[in-house]
Amino acid sequence: MPPAPSSRLPLSERWRPARLDDLVGNPRARSELAAWADRWQGDAPPAQRAALLSGPAGVGKTSAALALAADRGWTLIEMNASDARNESAIERVAGRASITHTLSETGTEGEPRRALILLDEADCLTGRLTETPRAQPEPTPLREFLRGRYRAVDDLNAAYGLRPGGKPAAFTDWDELPRSPGNAAWARLPQARKDIEEWKASGRPADLSDRGGLAAIARLVRSTRQPLILTANDDRVLTRYSPVFRTAVSRIRFYPIRETDLRGRLETIVRQERIRLAPGALDAIVGRSRGDLRAALNDLDAVSPLPPDPIQLSVLGARDRAADMSALTEELLTTPRFYRSVEIQDRIDAPPDDLLPWVEENLPHYAPDAVHRDAAFRALATADQFLFWARRARVWSLWSYGSEMLTGGVALALHDRPVPGGSGVAFPQFLGEMGRSRASRATRELLVAKLGTRFHLSHAKARDVLLPFMEGIFRAARGRRAKSESKAVAAATARELDLTAEEVAYLLSVEPDSSEVHELLTVPAALVRPRPTPRSDEPRPSEASRKGGRAAGRRQRQLTEFGS
Repeated sequence: MPPAPSSRLPLSERWRPARLDDLVGNPRARSELAAWADRWQGDAPPAQRAALLSGPAGVGKTSAALALAADRGWTLIEMNASDARNESAIERVAGRASITHTLSETGTEGEPRRALILLDEADCLTGRLTETPRAQPEPTPLREFLRGRYRAVDDLNAAYGLRPGGKPAAFTDWDELPRSPGNAAWARLPQARKDIEEWKASGRPADLSDRGGLAAIARLVRSTRQPLILTANDDRVLTRYSPVFRTAVSRIRFYPIRETDLRGRLETIVRQERIRLAPGALDAIVGRSRGDLRAALNDLDAVSPLPPDPIQLSVLGARDRAADMSALTEELLTTPRFYRSVEIQDRIDAPPDDLLPWVEENLPHYAPDAVHRDAAFRALATADQFLFWARRARVWSLWSYGSEMLTGGVALALHDRPVPGGSGVAFPQFLGEMGRSRASRATRELLVAKLGTRFHLSHAKARDVLLPFMEGIFRAARGRRAKSESKAVAAATARELDLTAEEVAYLLSVEPDSSEVHELLTVPAALVRPRPTPRSDEPRPSEASRKGGRAAGRRQRQLTEFGS
């Protein structure tokens, strides 16, 4: 697909696909869109006259609509978020085109030439369904228009060449000026004619609100005789307003583009545009785009003028993965639908295991009562078992079973009756605690490995048996009331095992810079291993007994001595 002729356009516009088959990724959505367009053959409109394309930004929704119009030879009538999209504007532009556009011309393959009406970013409408557009404001009177331009009456008279006693006579006050010029003699003066023309051109202030827009779109969906496409990042913004957006439209879902497809398209663009990239820059663009082709092209546009060195990597900003997790979690908790593991990986670029804590954390907020909460958690537990078996036995096909129970199983357990919307998706507390305790867990693992090596124990036994014993030794030496013997034992153990301040702090359950850690690590060596002194009342062994004992220790003992 060659780029557009104008090289000054951004890459996202120069490489916008001209045909539906040129789109990157989402083959299922493309086939569903083509099938919906096929139903418009003939004079009678199909049952579903509109298609609702939903999905995150940058995955090809608008490009698919434009490419479909080019493929079918349909005239395109587009209204996007920058246009006024209130009731009157929609009725004036889209409503008129949906009924009165000529069908006498023929498009491709002899079918009637139609007009594709595209309402882009339909979920940006904020007006309620029952709202009507604001009343059109009155035009600015000519008197106020001239007052805003000239400020003082004398300045107006000087500009028009008016003098007291002349014909026409000069104005003495703003109240003498009429609301409209009429046939007054001063209105025929050259400068006055210019001002009046500009006043007429300014006309009525445009109503740029979107009041009544949803009602107009809902009526358009029911009555249009031309194909209508709506695009939205979140289709629930529309479906919660009226059932017409749930039943009378063909709902087509677009998903983030796979990294392999995204990389292939970017490599083609880099090659044909002759863009020089630093090593790793393309990988960074693909990884940070999260399936958003427009974002990837914008990043590529941003680094293309720079020399191919690390400065290209420094200008690439990271994108928030938690937002993808949050959006998918809210979607699957409110939509009774099954997701396969491949679909989940395409959406969040992560295995289903990473999604389970999000569902577990937010499920209670979307359950209407305890009965539904219990049923949903049972389905979630089954999904957890499948995912565990997949990891344990390395049978990755079990991911599909786990994914379906994690999504459709949980959602169906919640949605056998109308479920109120939750209060928003929260980040899993478990993952937050794991992040905050990452340093402590790393210290524990290093300490367990050190203990296992020193005492010739397995990692599991050192963690489960020896580590609690060591914690008891060190906690006995904590505090002002600890005995000096306990502190000496703890200090000797720390010196023997060559423990760091972080490891001693972990065993003491204090901060590494605390005075207790410093005290144990700075105990003099002479005090760490005190030699026991014999008591005065104990008999001292004689020299002969000591020699005999050493001789007995050196004597080779016979097997017969171990008899009965």
